[in-house]
Formats: sequence, C-alpha cells, structure tokens
Amino acid sequence: MRGKAENAAQLDLWQFDIESGESDLLVDSNVLLEGGPEVLSEAEKARRERDRSLTGKSGILSYFWSEDSKQLLFPIGGDIYILPLGGKAKRLTQTSAFETDIRFSPKSTYVSFIRDNEIFAIHVATGQEQQLTTGATDTIANGVAEFVGQEELSRRTGYWWSPDETYIAFEQYDESAVELKTRYEIQPDGSVVTQQQRYPSAGTANVLVKLGIVALADKAVTWVDLGSETDIYLARAGWSDNGKSLTYQTLNRAQNRLDDVEIDVATGHELSRRVEKSDVWVNVPGSGAEAANGTRILDDENQTHLYTSEETGFRHIYASSKKTGKIAITSGDWVVSGIAKVDSAAGRIYFTGHKDSALEQHLYSVPLKGGDITRITREEGWHSVLVGDGVFVDYFSSPSQPPQIMVRSLVDGSTQTAILENKLNENHPYGPFVAGAAKHEFGTLEAADGSALHYRLLLPPLMKAGQKYPAILAPYGGPHGQKVIKSWLLDINEVLARRGFVVMVLDNRGMANRGVDFEKQIKNAMGTVEVADQAVGAKYLKGLEYIDGDKIGMWGWSYGGYMTLMSLFKEADLFKAGVAVAPVTDWRLYDTAYTERYLGHPDAAGDVYEKASVFSYVDDFKGELLLIHGMADDNVFFDNSVKLMSVLQESGKSFELMTYPGKKHGINGTNTRAHLYNQLVSFFERKLK
Repeated sequence: MRGKAENAAQLDLWQFDIESGESDLLVDSNVLLEGGPEVLSEAEKARRERDRSLTGKSGILSYFWSEDSKQLLFPIGGDIYILPLGGKAKRLTQTSAFETDIRFSPKSTYVSFIRDNEIFAIHVATGQEQQLTTGATDTIANGVAEFVGQEELSRRTGYWWSPDETYIAFEQYDESAVELKTRYEIQPDGSVVTQQQRYPSAGTANVLVKLGIVALADKAVTWVDLGSETDIYLARAGWSDNGKSLTYQTLNRAQNRLDDVEIDVATGHELSRRVEKSDVWVNVPGSGAEAANGTRILDDENQTHLYTSEETGFRHIYASSKKTGKIAITSGDWVVSGIAKVDSAAGRIYFTGHKDSALEQHLYSVPLKGGDITRITREEGWHSVLVGDGVFVDYFSSPSQPPQIMVRSLVDGSTQTAILENKLNENHPYGPFVAGAAKHEFGTLEAADGSALHYRLLLPPLMKAGQKYPAILAPYGGPHGQKVIKSWLLDINEVLARRGFVVMVLDNRGMANRGVDFEKQIKNAMGTVEVADQAVGAKYLKGLEYIDGDKIGMWGWSYGGYMTLMSLFKEADLFKAGVAVAPVTDWRLYDTAYTERYLGHPDAAGDVYEKASVFSYVDDFKGELLLIHGMADDNVFFDNSVKLMSVLQESGKSFELMTYPGKKHGINGTNTRAHLYNQLVSFFERKLK
C-alpha cells in the first residue's frame, strides 16, 4: 500500500503461496492507473458509502475468482481487468462510466457488470460486449439495488445469474415517486454543491420494484408477477441449484410479513410459497453465502428447500420438501448467523453461529437431515469464515489475539497454514505498546425487565489504589448493532482508557444474536429502553469505588450519536458530557425501511415519533456537548444537526461544534479521522478531568 494524499491510500493485489509461505506482488495498481489516482464520480462515492468501502483507499479494493480458479477479476479506476494466473492483467472495459457490481458468471464464460444503470456482459474468450437490459432513465434502474435495499436490507446487488448462464434475474426499480431532496454539501474550498437526491424519508413513497428475467440468447425479458400489493420491498432473490426455478423474498411495507416464493422459470407459475409473520418485524437473512439469496433449493431427488427462519424466536436452519415436509436442522435458544456451505455429496451443512456464546462466533457443521452439531473452530473468540473443499479460511480475533488469517481443516479445525499469523510478541508493531494497554473485562448487568446486558470494560493501565477515575460509555445502541463480542479491540476507546478514562461498551436491549424477545423491546420505543439500559451501566460504574460518579460521559456515532443526545437530555443528572457524531435527531428525517421497521408509519395513531425525538427532551439538557457531523452526509443528513443547533441556540443551551466539509457519514480520511478523535479526547479531557 502506498499513500499519495489523505484520501488516496492505494492498494495493490498480492498473492500468498500456502506451501512456501511466501508473498509477492501480483498486480501493481500504479501500472494500471496510468492517468493517476482514481477520481470518483458522486454516484460512485455514494455507492461506496453504501458498501462501506469509501474509506480513503483507492486501487484494487476487491477481486473475484473464476469458477476454475485460473483467473482473477477486479475493478480499478472505474474499469474492469481480468488476470490469468501466471499472465498479465487484461483490460476488459475502457469507458468514462464506472462499471460496478462486476462478477464472473457461474461457469466464468462471461463477466457481468452494471454501467449507467443497465446490465452488461462480456464474453471472456471473445471480448464481445452486449447490453442485456434497456429502459434506464434518471429514475429507472435495471440490475441495481435501491438505496434502502443496500443500506437497510444488506442487499448490495440487483441481479442474479442462473447456474447454467441462460438467464439473469434482475430488479428494476422506479424512484420517480420518491421524494427529491436538496442537499447542500459544504466543500473544503468553501463552495456549496447542491445535490439532488432521491431519499425516502419515513412516511413518504418508496421505489416501485419489479423482478424480471432476461434471456441471454435474445435479450427477451419476462416479468415476474409479484402480486397486487406494490408497496413492498424486494428482500432477496436466487436460483435453484438446477436452474429451473427462481426464488425471491418480499417484505410488506410494515415488514411484519415475509413471502418466500418459488416460481417455475419456463411457465412463470408459482411452485411454492412460505409465509413468515411477526408481531414486530421479520428479519431477513443477513449473512452467509447461502443466506444472501434467501432460500437455496438443492438439486436432490426431493428438491429440498434450505432456508433460515426466526419462527421459534431464534434464527435456525430448516429443510423443507413436498415429500419429507419441514425439518428443523438446528434448534435451541441460540442463533445461527449464516450458512457458509452446503456439501450435498457428504450430506453436511457448514454454518456460523453462536451456540456456545452470544459473544463468540464459531463455525459448525450438521448433517443435512439434522442431528448432532459439531463445532469446528477451536479458539475462543470471533471467527468469520470462507469455506472451501476440505479447508476453510478463518478470519479470527480474540481479546488477546489481533486479527489473523489462517487456513484450517474443515474436519477438526486444526491449522494447515498461516496467511497472517499476526502473533503478538516483541516483534509485532504493537509489541512495544502492550505493556501500556488497557485491561479488558467482560461482565453482565441486569436490565429492568431482568434481561442480561453484556458489557466490556476497558480499564486504564497502572490504576492507582484510592484514585477515582472519570468514566465514558461508548454504545451503538441501535437495533441489532451488537458491539460487545470477544474480539480484538484497538480503537479510540483504547486511547481513552490509556488516557485515564474507564470506558464501558454495553449492549442494551435490541441487540442482535440474543433472540427476537430481546430485540423486539425496542419496537415503538426508540430512545426509551436502550437509554434506560445505558443508565443501568452508568449507575453500576458510579457505584464502583474507583469511579468518580460525578464525571460520567458518553460518546457515539450515528445511532450512537442519537443515544448520546438522548442520554444527556433524559438522564441529565447522570451523564455530564457527551460527544455525538452524525446523530439522528428526528426520525422523520431518516429513511423508510429502517425507521418504519422499528417505529411504524409516522401517520399511525399515537406519539411514537415524538417520544423518539431528541427535541422532546432538550429542555432538560444541562451538561456538556460536542456535536460533530460531516457536511456532505447522504445517510444521516446534516439537516439533523442543523435543526439541533437551532433549537439549542433558541433554548440558550451551550454546546461545542465540529463540522467536516465534504465528508459523508463515515467522515473518512486518515488525517480527518485523527482530527476528529483528537477533538473527542480533548473534549473529555477538558470536561471530565
């Protein structure tokens, strides 16, 4: 990696030889970027913000293997390159547009991508390019996931290849009815850029979605009948293993009903429909290779449907066919996070989950017909995996082990080779700093309803007996946003602990991997139960002999920023100072899919939105606040903080402010992020010490 400027850290593509343990440069991105560093269009910046890849890095950010593992595919500079192993990179496209969502077709005959909101495919052998869809306009897109599909449903794509490469299923969305909002982005040079953005604020119109199937042979499009209800979300889509049927999942506007539908591609007839309902909301499958497509239909004699569901209150794996009926493959008061691989020949499913602890993630296997579950990963901590044949790549960390990448046996989890061992010793870059590291402790507190609340405590090094220390809570707090896990943690909270603050990260009610009953308490109650739970944490700290109970603060980002404001306003006698970064202040300003899932429609009877707004409690604020926001934020609009500034000023409430010109929700950039964190540390030094 080489750095040219703050926002131009450039990544190259490297290879690691498992047998020799040697690494070497495979593709030098400088050679390919002959015209200099990438210059991103506004549309590409927005796409990368949704994808969480707008991190100040450029060059080769992603790559893909061909089916025979003999070629690599990667985008750089807005164009597409293919690299035969042992050969030189070949450029497939050279246009002024950014080609996005690139991938090999299932047999690697084609490379597909999105250009100008249309689906294209290039025949790898001949280099012939063809446009597969038509009709895109300023408000109509083919093959692209809409804003809330990407941001709130974790669906980054809008098209799906059939296994035999005959068809591509695709989403078409029409956003002409979506509210056109004008954003004013303040840039570093002082200029004001007016951005017109289609943004579906809570209670307003969503996009209209259609699901089409385009044939590669003649580009003919067949439209799938999604039913008479049009105000829906397309959650997932995918193909059966034999390519004869297409599955898709839709959510109603209230997101309390999910329809999982299978259709016959040849006739368009519906073959099966599974309906999942909830009295709060239905979580769509959110992780794992299989879960990304919703339901997988195996190419076995029974055409078995394999899917995950929370019908028991915990996400588990199910198999269903007309012959055998429904079978619960896993069960219990714990959560499956995703299916990693299905080995039909061996009759086993490999999945990640939290059977041993909600604070740990492990790889397990289970027979396709159900039975005893085998844990494969050995080390206590958090494992994210990529499963192959006989082995898996294990991305692992624990409180004492920095992130490492290991190749391990799929049979017993034993290590085959280390890609990045990252052993923490005196030779490690962090080695000289270990002696001064914060001490990490895990524990559990009890919420008002008896629920167990997990926390992680960071204690300053070399604490002195009899001395009292200020404390800072650092929550996210929003639905599903689990932060307390047994993984490596080296972030600004570590810095705060080293500077003499006791830092508590506490997961309140509403977090993921604890089951539906734990999550659902936040329904129609944002700003209540989660604030009460953080107050439980603060009161616990206040009772410790080494804590100065009059000097307790909080900081958070996004929903964590909202939590900071609500805690300062509603628990003014408990929290003395807070830093709120990019906070939501009024949920009417946020998007439909997220907000309405948890708070319902703004037009519904009652005062749910008023109770969830920070402005209902601002009069009680009497502490210290540092408000931080990016002035080009296209997720939590800068409007949220502008409105708060005005209300605080009109109310005569003092606060501090730091804004970042040109920065979006992530406020990225090495120097910028360092500046932000220095402001945060300095603020707490001044206000709590």
